[in-house]
Amino acid sequence: MSTVLAALFLLLVASGLAALCWSRRKREWTGLPRGRVVYTDTGAWDRCEKPLFSKRHLLTGRPDYLVEERGRVIPVEVKSALSPPIPYRSHVLQLAAYCLLIEEEYGQAPPYGIIKYRDQSLAIDYSPRLRAQILDTMAKMRRDLAADDVAPSHSNPNRCQRCGYEADCSY
Repeated sequence: MSTVLAALFLLLVASGLAALCWSRRKREWTGLPRGRVVYTDTGAWDRCEKPLFSKRHLLTGRPDYLVEERGRVIPVEVKSALSPPIPYRSHVLQLAAYCLLIEEEYGQAPPYGIIKYRDQSLAIDYSPRLRAQILDTMAKMRRDLAADDVAPSHSNPNRCQRCGYEADCSY
């Protein structure tokens, strides 16, 4: 009888260690910092979170993850592509928008956010400069939305190659 109990105990310990290792590998794969996941928009859990909303900035967004780390909320944006040599400006601004939303929702700006690419995670400081950039970009977007005519952006050759109007474009 004691041999059976000892075997069951060892089986439970081994199962617990295996679950712990699996959990750590899963966290490393997601690029999440240590802490408690307080929000997710990836379908990884069975709950569906409402988007974050800022009345002050008229901005809404759904970060992939929010992780509470030492009393601070950190946004994590997951991208399926390999990491570019430097993060795309659009990815950094998307992360900055989430930081701005967290600042209003939780009353404290996160010190940084994370962009998780397929091959690596990058921590991006949420500096006063980045905050000013996202606010400036949002102001420009609102001006463009209100304008009667806005010149198209042709600064990204990849975008032009995928555009359905490329053959008819005069730019």
